Amino acid sequence: MSGRPMPCDAAEISTLFLFEKLSPEQLGRLCAEGRVERFEAGPVYTEGDPATCFYVMIEGTVVLYRRVGADDVEVSRTSQRGVYAGAMQAYLGDRVPQVYNNSMRVTEPTRFFVLPAESFSDIMREWFPMAAHLLEGLFFGSKNTQRAIGQRERLLALGSLSAGLTHELNNPAAAAVRATATLRERVAKMRHKLAVISQGAYSREVLAKLIEIQERTAERVAKAPVLSPLEASDREDELTDWLDDHGIQEGWRVAPTFVQAGLDVDWLEQVAAAVEADILPNAIGWLNYTVETELLMDEIDDSTNRISHLVDAAKQYSQLDRAPYRVVDVHELLDSTLLMLSGKIGQRIVVVKDYDRTLPDVPAYPAELNQVWTNLVDNAVFAINSIGGEGTLTVRTAREGDRLLVEFGDTGPGIPADIRSRIFDPFFTTKPVGEGTGLGLDISWRIVVNKHHGSLQVESAPGDTRFQVLLPLTAPEADADADPENASETTEEPV
Repeated sequence: MSGRPMPCDAAEISTLFLFEKLSPEQLGRLCAEGRVERFEAGPVYTEGDPATCFYVMIEGTVVLYRRVGADDVEVSRTSQRGVYAGAMQAYLGDRVPQVYNNSMRVTEPTRFFVLPAESFSDIMREWFPMAAHLLEGLFFGSKNTQRAIGQRERLLALGSLSAGLTHELNNPAAAAVRATATLRERVAKMRHKLAVISQGAYSREVLAKLIEIQERTAERVAKAPVLSPLEASDREDELTDWLDDHGIQEGWRVAPTFVQAGLDVDWLEQVAAAVEADILPNAIGWLNYTVETELLMDEIDDSTNRISHLVDAAKQYSQLDRAPYRVVDVHELLDSTLLMLSGKIGQRIVVVKDYDRTLPDVPAYPAELNQVWTNLVDNAVFAINSIGGEGTLTVRTAREGDRLLVEFGDTGPGIPADIRSRIFDPFFTTKPVGEGTGLGLDISWRIVVNKHHGSLQVESAPGDTRFQVLLPLTAPEADADADPENASETTEEPV
């Protein structure tokens, strides 16, 4: 939008703090190459358009907006003379795309000194060569530092996740190894017991009954009920008494295994009725080995399934075998992240999943959303640990209009009001030195806002802090290939 041209008065623009130290010749050049324009209430420039001009306000009121999803969010409003905005990095030339990183409106008739971006760049390099070099170094150095520390942040998270995953994998793997070794021993003993039985004067019918009982016992193991500790103890006592009454030596050793397999006195009575009394001890011993082998195979099956589940969760978390941008179920992403972080969360923090499973899938970059979930869960765990390590982490999903809400709530101490507005700033952290880079929330904000066109906000009170991620339910029209590391690295505000 163009304003109404007006005469440029060198004496007037010399009163603006940017230009107060300039010589008359320099002020004359500014007026020759620039212009004064008067804008009525309304837009001045729009975010994303080519940055063609540098604006310095002489009088009036300006408001800056940033596009968040489908909304323009006000980020600054001021009536201070001399504030500036627009093509503030024109001196960087074509090394940085020169587009407006915000939208500017005026709320009343407002006059600006307007300098074309090319003139601004030439003047900066000619009049302030050292300052231009310093600003270039500051700009690119800040980007490089932010990128390097962002990579370190991800590596730290990866190291923590790898350690947790290693721990989680080690438990079922070790259990499978132990169960396999024990299974080998039990099978050997069962072969020995079968040899003892086969050497006896048992008819074919008796052996057939034993085989049938063995098969039925294995089926019982697969359907064993889960008993409370008190119920299991009472049943063990009953089985021990029955085994003792029937001359089975050390029945107290066998009883717990039978209880775990779901066998009871009625079952043993059926076994006793099927075989002769002199065969019963050997039959019970053989069934004991049968039960133990079935239980051990169940343990191996559970352990290997656990390992497979963890590997699937790791693949889901990393998205290594998936397209970078696709339609996803956020609940799958949340579950994989929580599983990957289970070791860090620990046993003292209760995790509550309050999911709305009716929510539709959303278009997203799943690997990067997992990075957001990781940062938010990590912060919640840190907050809870800061007050003793016991608390609740609640992960909630819901629909809010045309957006999907993912909320992470914790019962930590809360975020003090005086720093709440700074928590998304790069390098700001409340963690001790060496425990945080201050980029977790900054990276999360850029992934959610710049790359997914959503929003990330926080509500906090002692015992109730909630980080809320809102994602569009449909794909935005903006370029889906933008890099969250580089998108809108700078947030222009009138200075």
